[in-house]
Amino acid sequence: MNLVNPAGLWLAALAAPIIGLYILKIRLRREPVSTIQFWRRVFEEKKPRSIWQRLRHWVSLALQLLFLLLLTGALADPIFRWQQGQGRRRVLVLDDSASMNATDVAPSRFEAARAECRRIVDGMRLGDETAVIAAGTPPRVLCGLTDHQRTLREAIDAATPTDGPTRVDEAVALARRLLSGGPPGRGVVVVSDGGFDGAAALLKQADVEMVAIGGKTANVGVTRLQARRSLLDPVGYEILVEVSNASDGPAECRLELDLDDEPVDVVPLQLKPGERSVQVFEKTSADGGLLRAKLDRGGALAADDTAVALLPKRSRQKVRLETAGDLFLEKVFEAMPLVDLEVVKDPEAKPPATPPALTVFDGRTPDVLPPGPVLVVAPRASNALWKLGESIQNPVVAKQDGDSPLMTHIRLDNVLIPEARKLTLDPAAKPRVLVEAGGGDPIYAALERPEGRVVVLAVDLDKSDLPLQTAFPIMATNLLSWLSGTQGELREALATGSTTEAALPVETVPEAVRVLRPPSGPDRPLPAATGKVGLGPLDLAGIWKVVRRTPAPKGSKATTDDGAAEETLMELACNVADRRETDLRAPEGLEPRVEPALAGFFRRPLWFYLVACAWALTSWEWFLHQRRWID
Repeated sequence: MNLVNPAGLWLAALAAPIIGLYILKIRLRREPVSTIQFWRRVFEEKKPRSIWQRLRHWVSLALQLLFLLLLTGALADPIFRWQQGQGRRRVLVLDDSASMNATDVAPSRFEAARAECRRIVDGMRLGDETAVIAAGTPPRVLCGLTDHQRTLREAIDAATPTDGPTRVDEAVALARRLLSGGPPGRGVVVVSDGGFDGAAALLKQADVEMVAIGGKTANVGVTRLQARRSLLDPVGYEILVEVSNASDGPAECRLELDLDDEPVDVVPLQLKPGERSVQVFEKTSADGGLLRAKLDRGGALAADDTAVALLPKRSRQKVRLETAGDLFLEKVFEAMPLVDLEVVKDPEAKPPATPPALTVFDGRTPDVLPPGPVLVVAPRASNALWKLGESIQNPVVAKQDGDSPLMTHIRLDNVLIPEARKLTLDPAAKPRVLVEAGGGDPIYAALERPEGRVVVLAVDLDKSDLPLQTAFPIMATNLLSWLSGTQGELREALATGSTTEAALPVETVPEAVRVLRPPSGPDRPLPAATGKVGLGPLDLAGIWKVVRRTPAPKGSKATTDDGAAEETLMELACNVADRRETDLRAPEGLEPRVEPALAGFFRRPLWFYLVACAWALTSWEWFLHQRRWID
């Protein structure tokens, strides 16, 4: 036997004063009395009449010394040699992925897993060390190796479930690194529902035990939702929805789509076992907002019953058309639902103080182009960006730039062009020829300048049948979308557990703080550096926000309870997009439950039992004293 704290033996020195107090006789005081007859009768009654009455004084002394001996032993913390060789080092891997939120086990699989972890911690023996790892994205150590059970319980209680995918393989690798250099044995205990690839193979490894949570539960979930703006319709958008039936039987449910809580569509679904239904919806809305897809009857997992996406808002664009009276251009811009058209027929009209979204010159070419985006149709004169040459008779379109967003869904090889003007583009303007004639002459081109982009079309619309082609309104739509940067705009809905980067503006207020706000839970601080900032892991389903917090100016109304003003810089949609998390069925070959070895009765240190004996001895002595059996 060894002592963990040998200095505690000094407490035994208190035996000397205890013995001294019992041996020391009380010095009697002399007092004169009138008679000793009554005192003699008292002394005769107090004489010991049995051996026990003669020894009970020494029994009390023995009990006091035994109590001191027990306390001394507890303070010295003795430990047997056989106990030193039986300490185990184990790591609990707690699965906190999306599937662990399923409610087929009351109240949830995650709560059942935490209860199993607490049970294993309560079963620790003397000398055991345990660590706790959460198998999330990424795996993280909740508590390092320790024999302190209360610390382990607090770490388990502090664990929270996520909506991300499980990373049990990576968590087991991390657990093995924690156990490296220790004694061999089955040192990793995985508490999971087995909802990950390779679960059965992992269980066969010698150093891994598993506690399986949950059973073979059917579930239907939305496994993909994306929304983007249409490439053709300025106010149109497309929705891609995937619904998966992760069950062994057929499923019937209803898919409901709404935009900012306004119904968009309702579709009944009948899914075969294991079937995935992928559908595309085409809708129109200029406002944009929060798009939500939800199932009326999903299953035991609520996180995949609903998915969200962000639809960008379309803003109205002001177009200024300076023309001599070309109705083709006027009508095509009037037909666009998001265009506020201003038609100017006076060639001497002054440009507006604020540049519009697009200025169109039809048959006119000012000496100096106004600032802002400009479209010149059938130029009549040269300027700083091009030189106007001779006429080209009956040019034939020989080449188109199909990679340019300005030429999306456009073919001009069958357009009749009786006449065009030869253009020599300035190389300093970084020209990009979109349509080229057979002789290499540009017919349609885009140029760059500091004041705004310029697009030139060297075709007289009055002599060509281009305005009668379907390509003409598409060209105008592509042009406005290209200038505003919103053509086919997609704000991708991310999968839970993923990370992304965001380009944040330069911060000018030193007191300002930027935080990442999850759908639930506390804010997460972001670095103050400008430029691209990493966001994530986004481990909860819903809408994430990048929020800028600044102290509210004096006299203004604060937007938060702590007196700060908040501004939302960006929003991110995040959904459970892992089909493996939607599938709540345990994989084949996974045993329903394996009980990790727990400690026996003698699992507490020896000092605990010594203190318990001392407490019991004190209670017994008090009982004997009250009964007058000892002094």
